[in-house]
Amino acid sequence: QVQLVESGGGLVQAGGSLALSCAASGRTASTYAMGWFRQAPGKEREFVVSIMWSGGATYYADSMKGRFTISRDSAKHTLYLQMNSLKPEDTAVYYCAAKINSIGGLRPPYDYWGQGTQVTVSS
Repeated sequence: QVQLVESGGGLVQAGGSLALSCAASGRTASTYAMGWFRQAPGKEREFVVSIMWSGGATYYADSMKGRFTISRDSAKHTLYLQMNSLKPEDTAVYYCAAKINSIGGLRPPYDYWGQGTQVTVSS
């Protein structure tokens, strides 16, 4: 089992920046990749970006390229998401996720999920 706890969400004005963190615990040595997803009100959860835990290769959803940057600190078992030039349409609950196998590479599905952190971008 891998436990994930997100932090760093909040309220920010359009054009601003926000950094999210996700602390992993448990069987972190089994982690193949971690990623960020988000779910806006009334919409399905969507993939944002992921990173291979060993090696650091990344995979971004096309619509997320340029403004969002994923990174990780392997020693701290922590995942990060830097979000810049935020827009009201970025308002969503952001979830951290982890997968322990390489099926699908960096793409979904993912095995473990955090509880989510709310990001609200005001216009």
